Amino acid sequence: MASGLESKGRQYAFMFLTALAVAGCGKQEAKGPAAPPVTEVGVVKVDLHDVPVVFEFVGQTESSPQVEIRARVNGFLEQRLYTEGTMVKAGQVLFRMDQKPFKAALDAAMAELAQQQARLTTARQNLARVRPLAAKNALSQKDLDDSVGQEQGAAAAVEQAKANVTNARLNLDYTTITAPVSGLSSYAKKQVGSYIDASNSLLTYVAKLDPIWVNFSLSENEVLQYQSQQASGQLKMPPRGSMEVEIVLADGATYGKRGHITFADASFSSETGTYLLRAEFPNTEGALRPGQFVRVRVLGAERTRAITVPQAAVVQGQRGQFVWTVGKDNKAESRVVDVGEWAQGNWIIRSGLREGDTVVVDGTVRLAPGAPLKPVAAPPQPVSTERPPGPPGAAPTPASAPTAAPEKGATS
Repeated sequence: MASGLESKGRQYAFMFLTALAVAGCGKQEAKGPAAPPVTEVGVVKVDLHDVPVVFEFVGQTESSPQVEIRARVNGFLEQRLYTEGTMVKAGQVLFRMDQKPFKAALDAAMAELAQQQARLTTARQNLARVRPLAAKNALSQKDLDDSVGQEQGAAAAVEQAKANVTNARLNLDYTTITAPVSGLSSYAKKQVGSYIDASNSLLTYVAKLDPIWVNFSLSENEVLQYQSQQASGQLKMPPRGSMEVEIVLADGATYGKRGHITFADASFSSETGTYLLRAEFPNTEGALRPGQFVRVRVLGAERTRAITVPQAAVVQGQRGQFVWTVGKDNKAESRVVDVGEWAQGNWIIRSGLREGDTVVVDGTVRLAPGAPLKPVAAPPQPVSTERPPGPPGAAPTPASAPTAAPEKGATS
């Protein structure tokens, strides 16, 4: 009997311990998951202000101008008097053709002129004798008319002979071929001994390097957008002729001298649908050569009442570019934005933000939607004039001007 009581006691003790364990588990489940930690982030409050903007395009350098050096008479090329690829000065002799046939032609023309001048002298002397005799009726009127006609014909022949001499002298001068402008010479397309005629008269090129031109184009869509933004007051452009241009070379270096836009085409290209602009740059040292591709930065424009955020605030995600903002109850919210131009170390936001929004600029990698935040004022960001290739995390893209107008209310 004692053993039965002892067995029942062990059963009661086991049930009691089991009940305690179940009760303990229930208490743990009632507590639920721990609250997420509060993340401290650096923030800035966005506002509206006028900012200078830089429009970027792809351009190509061009000689101003590039001159074709052509032979103007037919004959054999006798000499090349310049070193290919060197700088030449205006008036410098580049080629000389065989002059012997042209000298002979000039001598013949001068001999013909002398002959005609002798005929004219004889005709004038004859007319001087006939005129007084005809006045006394010693000779008929016909004799006078014949003498006058002979004198006039001889005078005309002299003028024709003079023109032949001039033409022959020009042809002789054309055998010496000079550079019409100072610039960089190209290679000789014809070698000494070649026969030159109208079909193969091109001998070389001379490219004027100072100043040098840089051509770039705006699409029709961009032109219309700029016009619309100017009319609405969103974009302020400087007076015509005062807009400066700088260029960035292929190695990323900025060319040391700025230029100005000197030409704008009157119409759009029917082939490309673009509007051609040309800037002129000083190039006294010849650092720029025709045909180089460069990035063109047009300076002087200003965005009015624009919203800007530091580069670190813009993140590239699956939905495109977005920023983190501090929402209600200090919770993290993601906001898709339309990024515009680069201005004074910040991105201009065309749409997606409003005045007074608080944007996270430091600590964005640790955020998730709805995460609690502890916003603190971010330290001033370093100002960079160099436009990055794209927002953080984005694949590099060619620099270009904006392609979409701001949405209504984005900056109001």
